[in-house]
Amino acid sequence: MIRFSERNLAPPKQMRPVYAVAAGQSDFRKRYPGKKTEELAIEAFRMLALENGLKVESVQELRSYIHSAYYGHFADHFGDQLLGEAQIHDRLGLDPLANAGIKTGGATGGSTVWMAANAVASGYSDCVLALGWERMDEVDTRTGNHYIAAAADRDFETELGHTYTGYYALMAQRYWNTLGGASEAFRHTLSKIAVKQRGYAWSNPFAQTHQRITVEDVERSPFIADPLRFYDACLMSVGAAAVLLCDEETAYKLSDDPIRLFVAAGSHTLRAADRRPIDIPLLPHERNDAAILQQYRDLYGDGKERFPGYTGFLAARMAAHYAYGMTGITNPIEELDMVELHDAFTISDVQTYEDIGLRPYGSGADFIESGDAYHTNPLTGLPGRCPGNVSGGLLGTMHAIGATGIMQVNEILWQLQGKWAHFHDRPELWERFGKTRPDDIEDLQIRGARRGMAVSHAGVGSHVTCAVLSRPEAILK
Repeated sequence: MIRFSERNLAPPKQMRPVYAVAAGQSDFRKRYPGKKTEELAIEAFRMLALENGLKVESVQELRSYIHSAYYGHFADHFGDQLLGEAQIHDRLGLDPLANAGIKTGGATGGSTVWMAANAVASGYSDCVLALGWERMDEVDTRTGNHYIAAAADRDFETELGHTYTGYYALMAQRYWNTLGGASEAFRHTLSKIAVKQRGYAWSNPFAQTHQRITVEDVERSPFIADPLRFYDACLMSVGAAAVLLCDEETAYKLSDDPIRLFVAAGSHTLRAADRRPIDIPLLPHERNDAAILQQYRDLYGDGKERFPGYTGFLAARMAAHYAYGMTGITNPIEELDMVELHDAFTISDVQTYEDIGLRPYGSGADFIESGDAYHTNPLTGLPGRCPGNVSGGLLGTMHAIGATGIMQVNEILWQLQGKWAHFHDRPELWERFGKTRPDDIEDLQIRGARRGMAVSHAGVGSHVTCAVLSRPEAILK
């Protein structure tokens, strides 16, 4: 484990501003036998080019702006196609422009945005395409879980459970019995997360599932690995997502409403049972809060829970530390208007609330129980303080691994541009995807949203990216 220096902890710098300009994606499904992967990627690219109000007449005109491309695709063995990024690049008509493939497990989509943003920030490219996909329907679920688990450390981590459901069940048990106080109320909190995310997916035409459930449904569903039940786990999906990143001059040539983008990343050992304890890296709002500091002493004092242990993700804490340093965020619950988190399992949502500082360690459940995490607080009927996963997240909408982190960025981009209805409530979009628009669709536009953050996460926290999007007039000093 590295001993941190000031150089290690210094906030990353962009040599010039980066803007997210437009986004597109296919819909997401459990199986997509009628379309090839490249067709889904083309759909995402066409939506990006033609449905975001860009100042271009055609896909071909937009191609003339793009200088390089980054592609996220985690698992070659799902589609039996090595170097899939070259195939997609060809089908998009972007040869002979440079392209590169990105693979960081579940964080592949977020890492793809990170690399694309760095290409713009460094001055290498003025206009970059980030596109990701996953094809998870050519094998059965059992085989798919086995393939995904191959990303674990086979010398250490694989011995714990071999599938990520097993790993997260162990983390859930550890959290529940220590920070969760072994309380039945904590089980209900997890269930509320599953209900909330699937409830938001009801109003999302891109979503793989359109199903409203109750807490009782969650807690009656079959165990997949104690204490996690069927509805505690995310979806396995097929689909593609894309976002266009530009420097400032190009961004305003293409769009009247580009959004600033900052991306930071962290990592941690795959050896989840062998994480060396360190002091918690404190976020800006924690450093001078006596109550939080005392809470951490009580939780992580001598002979108590260790950090980073099996209840949190150091990589997420580091990525958030860097992202807040880049953007000037000093208190995320006050300065972020929404988050899209990697809710692979309900327990990972709670863990991430704490890692990124929406609540102190040990208090993640309160983010749900207070109503702060909802679009509309169920306790007060007022807007939630920092709505989480209004897209439906991985639990309700999708987890097509290479596309997931990009989908999260897209959802925040459209929210900040005030385009939620255009990409969710438009009847033509529901019809295009062969889905029935609900009569009781919920308006999930977050009014007056200024900033949001997308957290893309791999494995049990081996790679994490935090992407902060901000309206240009709301950038913090």
